[in-house]
Amino acid sequence: MSLMSNGLAGHEHELYPIVSDSVWLGGGSEYSVLNEGLPYWLNGLVPLAYGLDDDRLKNQTDQVVDYVLRHQQSDGWLGPEAPQNRDIWGRFPLCLGLKQLIEADPSQSPRILPTLYKFIDLMHQMLKQKIGFEQFWGKVRYPDMIIVLQWLYEHHPGNHTDTLLDTMSLLNKQGLSWAEFYTEGNYLFGDLDMIHPPVVNPSPLFPYVHAVNAAQGMKSGAVLHRFNNDAYLLENTRNGVNWTLSYHGDPAGSIVGDERESGLRPNRGSELCTAVETMYSLSYLYHAMGDADFADRCERAAFNALPVMFTDDLWAHQYLVVPNQPFSSSIDGPNPFWNTGDQSILYGMAPNYPCCTVNMPQGLPKFLSASFAVADDNGLAHTLLSPAHVTTTLPSGTHIDLSCDTTYPFSHTFKYTFTASAPFTLHLRLPSWATSYQIHVRRNNGVPTTYTTDSLKPDPHTGMLALERLKSGTVTYSFETGIRTEGRGNDTLSVYHGALLYALDVGFADTVSAIAPTTTDGKNQIDANMTIPTAAHDHNITATKPWNIAIGPASLVFHTSASSHDTEKLPNPIWAYEAPPTWITASGCEIADWGMEKGVPEIPPGKGRRRCVGAGVREVVLRPYGSLKVHMAVLPVMDVGEGAR
Repeated sequence: MSLMSNGLAGHEHELYPIVSDSVWLGGGSEYSVLNEGLPYWLNGLVPLAYGLDDDRLKNQTDQVVDYVLRHQQSDGWLGPEAPQNRDIWGRFPLCLGLKQLIEADPSQSPRILPTLYKFIDLMHQMLKQKIGFEQFWGKVRYPDMIIVLQWLYEHHPGNHTDTLLDTMSLLNKQGLSWAEFYTEGNYLFGDLDMIHPPVVNPSPLFPYVHAVNAAQGMKSGAVLHRFNNDAYLLENTRNGVNWTLSYHGDPAGSIVGDERESGLRPNRGSELCTAVETMYSLSYLYHAMGDADFADRCERAAFNALPVMFTDDLWAHQYLVVPNQPFSSSIDGPNPFWNTGDQSILYGMAPNYPCCTVNMPQGLPKFLSASFAVADDNGLAHTLLSPAHVTTTLPSGTHIDLSCDTTYPFSHTFKYTFTASAPFTLHLRLPSWATSYQIHVRRNNGVPTTYTTDSLKPDPHTGMLALERLKSGTVTYSFETGIRTEGRGNDTLSVYHGALLYALDVGFADTVSAIAPTTTDGKNQIDANMTIPTAAHDHNITATKPWNIAIGPASLVFHTSASSHDTEKLPNPIWAYEAPPTWITASGCEIADWGMEKGVPEIPPGKGRRRCVGAGVREVVLRPYGSLKVHMAVLPVMDVGEGAR
């Protein structure tokens, strides 16, 4: 996250006109009539600023919030839209940002709450009149606004409870139903490119298969269940998440959709907005429903789908990432994507379309915000595993100060140091892929107590291990795992160890453009007087090794240069080429008749037609996907013999 502060996310307020010259701030820059640009940015910058306790970023959010609050219209409207074309969707991420600001700094409540309620009163009236909630964007994303309304109802209801409840009800009634879509009769299980007639706007199903909508929609049932207590929504949500990620998921944990969902083909793209919204939905679902699978899936996206789309210094990003991507550059001529341009897989300041530039800051900061949760009245749960420091007071009144040191996901050891005002229970999540674990608890500097796989069992629903009667001391928690593979069709597979996806190392050559970033139509995105760091310019990244490799799954071997119990610092930046301390080797060979089409690799030939060419069978290396900006993550399999082994 410090790299985010020092990179593009932390400097958009000065450098990127969608923020620095936003129409929300009296400027003239915006990319959509929905006016979502600045709200997206605020929704991510607040948790980034406060997660890092970064005064520079806090000042940015304060300046923006102060302007927006001072310029609220007399009827309660927030932002620049004129009355004749008002649409409430763009206000949802703004309200999420304001909610997080109050959570992080309760002293902001007196200036923010009156503004929020003035807008909510207006929104309530607009919904009763059935205006301002007509475009499908808001109609499928409205659970985000209900999250804000529920939070206000629970923490700052004032005399607004009736309005809050009725606004939730109106949004639900007038919005589109994810519960209806998540049924066998309506859900689209197949590759959408193969469905005829094609599902395009204004098809009634199109809003559900826009990939970013699909990512946001996964949490809909859990949000509504908190409002209406309809138990049907919980199982319906489980189906929706499982179907979405099974039939349209990429191997890195996000959703295949280059704007619209497709199938599972490894030469189609997943959007950066989709990755961060997938993470947010899955973290919300784990907190709301407790299914361990949601946390596992969230970590897969956080440690794979997200980092692969950024250069290692976090100054440049992609709009789309492709699982099999040996080149990251502009595509000349036709591309394979449903509705994105030739800069889609380029790393740059704002390739293809600006939404990801302003929406991407929410990814890791919201993951950190969701990494701990209260468990019952007197428990603290480490829900999403990562290094962190948390200070909190539980509902029981117990005050806790706890630090977690770890190099996860590159190792699987965690050292917790804590003090508390009274005994409490610490809950530690055990990932479903862990094969065994061991916990050493030292209470009050006394004799350690050891728990193992045989002596302490995780909760079968949440995956949590409960350590009771802790007050001060340390806990060392470690677990083991092995290599796993997942089939991806056509006799191909993806390779995992722990939370990490491993992809073929195809080498790395990065040529950075000397000219300032541009949009796809060639218009400058920056003021001519601004100096944009070279790192934010367009990057042309290419493979330097053969990419058309098939592997023998039986030959996979995991390697690490770190101790299995290492909690020391990792290289920074960790997602640079060859920086992670782990890798996997395998026997593999180049195969014939596998070339490029429309700027990406073709689907590999069927297993019966695969034959080794070139240098024959040799050892190949797979590295953590997030560190490989060019890569092959879906690999064909064949019997390559012992070869290099």
